[in-house]
Amino acid sequence: MLGAAIPALYLSKFSHGQAVNWAKVPFRPDWASLESYQVPDWFRDAKFGIWAHWGPQCQPERGDWYARGMYEEGSDQYTYHLERYGHPSTFGFKDVINEWKAEQWDAENLMELYARTGAQYFMALANHHDNLDLYNSSHHEWNSTKVGPKKDIIGGWEKAARKKGMRFGVSVHAAHAWTWYETAQRSDKKGPLKGVPYDGKLNKSDGSGAWWQGLDPQELYAQNHPLSKGSEEGHTIHGQWHWDIDSGVNVPTKAYCENFKDRTIELIDNYRPDVVYFDDTALPLWPISDVGLQIAAHYYNQNKKWNNGKLQAVINGKILNEQQRKCMVWDIERGQSNKIEPEPWQTCTCIGAWHYDRRIYDSGHYKSAKTVVHMLIDVVSKNGNLLLSVPLRGDGSLDNKARHVVEGIAAWMEVNAEAIIGTRPWHVFGEGPAQAEAPELHAQGFNEGKGKPFTAEDMRFTTKGKDLFATIMGILETDTVRIKSLGRKNAKGKKVSEVNLLGYAGRLRFVQHDDFLEVTLPKDAEKNEIASVLKIS
Repeated sequence: MLGAAIPALYLSKFSHGQAVNWAKVPFRPDWASLESYQVPDWFRDAKFGIWAHWGPQCQPERGDWYARGMYEEGSDQYTYHLERYGHPSTFGFKDVINEWKAEQWDAENLMELYARTGAQYFMALANHHDNLDLYNSSHHEWNSTKVGPKKDIIGGWEKAARKKGMRFGVSVHAAHAWTWYETAQRSDKKGPLKGVPYDGKLNKSDGSGAWWQGLDPQELYAQNHPLSKGSEEGHTIHGQWHWDIDSGVNVPTKAYCENFKDRTIELIDNYRPDVVYFDDTALPLWPISDVGLQIAAHYYNQNKKWNNGKLQAVINGKILNEQQRKCMVWDIERGQSNKIEPEPWQTCTCIGAWHYDRRIYDSGHYKSAKTVVHMLIDVVSKNGNLLLSVPLRGDGSLDNKARHVVEGIAAWMEVNAEAIIGTRPWHVFGEGPAQAEAPELHAQGFNEGKGKPFTAEDMRFTTKGKDLFATIMGILETDTVRIKSLGRKNAKGKKVSEVNLLGYAGRLRFVQHDDFLEVTLPKDAEKNEIASVLKIS
C-alpha cells in the first residue's frame, strides 16, 4: 500500500549532502508526518495558473515525448527524425539538445501577456523525462547553462514572474528518465542500418572530437542497465509508471535516486518556488526509494523558514490515495472531478500538445478561449484550480494562434475575474444538462472533452463573502434566467436582495419564486459569447 510504512529499497539518510536530524524539524520524510500539511490560502485563492511546458523536445516541433518516440522504429517521430536530422545512431536526442538555442525567448514579454489573463501563478518546466535540467545544476552537467541555449531558463522565468507579482512554480519530471529512455538502447530491426545501435549506450569515452566531448551521455540517458520487462512494447511504460517492482520495471540504482534528489533539492533551495509539480504517482521514485519523501519534507521545512514559520508551499502529485491527498495537492491531468472535492485540487491541461507540435498550429486545432474559460469555471466551482499550458515554439516564441487564445482568456477575465479569483465553492457546484453526462474519472485523469459540451442551460456557482456568482455558460436565447438552486424552497430561506451582471452598470430585475429565482437580463447589455456572470447578494 502506498500509504503504509516505507518498503523502500534505498532509504536515504542525507539531504543535499548533509546529515539531517529529522526529529528536530516540523516535517519528516514519511506520509504520517506530511499529513499535517495545510494548503496555503494563496493557492486556494489563486484558481488560475499558466504553464510553460517548454524545453528541448519543442525544438523539432513534432509533439510530446519526442525524445522517446524518435527511437521507436516506424513511428511518426522516428520517420520525421530520419528526414530532418538523420539516423538515431548518429544524431540522437543529445544532438537535438545542441540544436536548441531558445533564441526568441523573452520571458518578461510573455509574462506581461500572461498576467493580463488574471493568472495568479506561473509554472515553468524544470526538466522533463528527457533529463535535461533547465537551470544551473551543480549535480548534473547536462543542464541548459552548459548545453543547448546556455541560459538559465528557470532563473529567467522566475525573475519575470516575480516582477509581475505572480507566484512561481517548477515542474519536475526527470525521475522517469531511467525507463523512459530505454527506447534509446534499441536498433533498427530492418533496413540498411539494421542492428546498428542507437546512441543510448554511448559513454564519455565515445565523445572524442564530438561537440559533446567531455560530457557523459549516460548522465543524460541513464541506460547502462538491463531493459524493463516488456520494454520492447511501447505501452508497457504506462503500467510501470508507479515503480511497482512486480510490474517488471528495472529498478534504478541508489546513485541514480540520490542524484535526482540532490538535483531537485538544489532547484528548490536556489529558486525557492511556491509550487513544485511532480509528474509522478504520489512522489518521485516511490515506493522503491524514499527520496521523494525526503524532497517533500525538505521543501516544506525550508519553505516555513523562508516565510517566518508559515508554510506557503504547494506540491502537486498524481493518483493519490486518501492519505496522500492530505500531504499535497492532487493534480488531475487533462481531466477533472465531477463533484466538489473536500480539499483543493488542480487540473492541468494544454491548449495543444504538451510539447510544441507544428501540425496542431497548421490545422488550427488549439483549444479556444471559450473552451478554456468553460473548463476554468467548472473546475473552480468544484474547489479546484486550472493550470493551463500554453505551447511555445522551439525558439521560445509564442505563435499568433496561441496568442489569440490567451488574449481571448484575458478579455473575459478582465470583466469577470471577480467570480473566479479568491472564490470558494457553494454547497452545489451548478445545474444544467451537461453534468448528467459528465465522464467518470479514471487513474490520473484524461476524461477531458468526453462529456457533453456546455451550453447556456448550464450554470456554475462560486462564492465570495456574502456574494454568490452564477455563471451562465454561453449566450441565452431569452431575456430571462431561471436558477432553480435559488428558489425559496432550495435556498433554505435565504432571501435574494440584489442581482447584478458583471460588466454592466445597472441592477437587474428579479423575482424569487418558490421553485426558482427569475432574473431579467437588460436588453442593452453586451452579450458575451463565452459566459456571463450574475453577482447575487
